[in-house]
Amino acid sequence: MKEGNVGGTARRRGGRQQLSEEVASYVRELIISGDIKPGEFVRTESIQEAVGVSNTPVREGMLSLRNEGFVELVPRRGFVVAPFAEQDLSDLFWVQGKLAGELAARAAKSMTHARLEILEGLLERYQGAVDRNDASTVADLGHEFHRQINLAADSRRLAILLGAVVKQLPNRFYASIERQVAATSQEHHEIVDALRKRDSRRASLIMETHVASGAARLIESLPQQDRGKSA
Repeated sequence: MKEGNVGGTARRRGGRQQLSEEVASYVRELIISGDIKPGEFVRTESIQEAVGVSNTPVREGMLSLRNEGFVELVPRRGFVVAPFAEQDLSDLFWVQGKLAGELAARAAKSMTHARLEILEGLLERYQGAVDRNDASTVADLGHEFHRQINLAADSRRLAILLGAVVKQLPNRFYASIERQVAATSQEHHEIVDALRKRDSRRASLIMETHVASGAARLIESLPQQDRGKSA
């Protein structure tokens, strides 16, 4: 859900903002996966060609990445990849886990029977996608599962903060985590059980553990290349 699109100017800029977000997501993936390394300059012409956009959204996307600390702007030379270590990746998931855990705790207190039915239906569809080996649907349903919990928490500002953290990791990395379903599927059931019992403390703990285990699986799956163990 997009927030704050009020007025004609925001509506006119919507398309360009979306393009710049696509650029930012594309370059984030290159950086986190190690395809471009710290100290390397980002070739904006290559990004324009790969994403299929003009120079303006590329520059806006790169400026967004600078604000997030992924790149630095060198005057008259362009954007260079900033240091990015495994600890940075772990930190992103740590913050995500804390925010998601608090949202799960709040959701447990306000959980309705109707919302539980939605979550249980998602789990059933999730298992069906697993049985069919439908990786794309597994990833989509995993995302929807967490979205429904965040909605149930009814904490708009906290959910926005979580969204700002989540967007710093490209979608394919979350999809990769969801595809490793042996642990993920069980954790989802445990979260729903805690929500059903309105056990906010347990819901928070399981959610934090769930996010942390996803971080560990993702870090293990990424090629080490020149990414350091610490910043």
